[in-house]
Amino acid sequence: MQNRTTITVGLLTLALGASSCRRDATVEHRDRTATSEAARQVNRATEVQRQREQDLAKLDERVASLERDYPEKRAGSPSGTSGASAGLRSEVKNDIDDVKKAAANLRTTTPENWWERHEAVLKMAFDDVESDVKRFAGARALPMSPKNPNVTDASGEPVSTAPFTSRRDKFVADMRIRLEAMNKALDDVKANGARKTELNDLHARVNKLGDDIDHLKSASAEDWWDISKTRVSEYIERMEKSVARLDDNKR
Repeated sequence: MQNRTTITVGLLTLALGASSCRRDATVEHRDRTATSEAARQVNRATEVQRQREQDLAKLDERVASLERDYPEKRAGSPSGTSGASAGLRSEVKNDIDDVKKAAANLRTTTPENWWERHEAVLKMAFDDVESDVKRFAGARALPMSPKNPNVTDASGEPVSTAPFTSRRDKFVADMRIRLEAMNKALDDVKANGARKTELNDLHARVNKLGDDIDHLKSASAEDWWDISKTRVSEYIERMEKSVARLDDNKR
């Protein structure tokens, strides 16, 4: 009897010991897993930041190249205060200053402030193009489409109620209305020769705004860096083309 009791106690002790070992092993495995996941997250964050720094360095180099090229191109262009060349040089110089600011602002762009900045830049672009459309069409105001009281996006679907997507969808819907008004005003213009060329250019600028808005339709808050970087990159590209055009005015 005593032997059976001793054996039973021994078996229980072994069982408890094994159970404790299993628990310890489980806790240790869970801790290792958590540590490994935390390390992966740190590595991902480090890689993302490294990539952003590379993006910024490339954009800075393009801006620096613009600053180097502009004086050379300007020196080879006709001087004077009249004519298209003088106006173009002045416009390009101002735009170079603006593109430098845009590149600098990208360094302080964050997930918290990116949308306000992106929205503000797009509204400014819409205002600039709309002003040129009004001037070209000889209109003091553009024809406006009636707004849907339920606020729909470009596809006619109700906007989302999620915090970010609701702002995005409403912005897209509002800008779409402005795009339609600009296109309608330009469609009513009859032009030939140089005026036809300017009309086509205005249509292209309106269409570019439409492309930008279409891209925003499916954007998420997580896309903040790519969207902001692309906006600045395209601005630099436009400036590169403008500086290159200074050669067209050489005599």
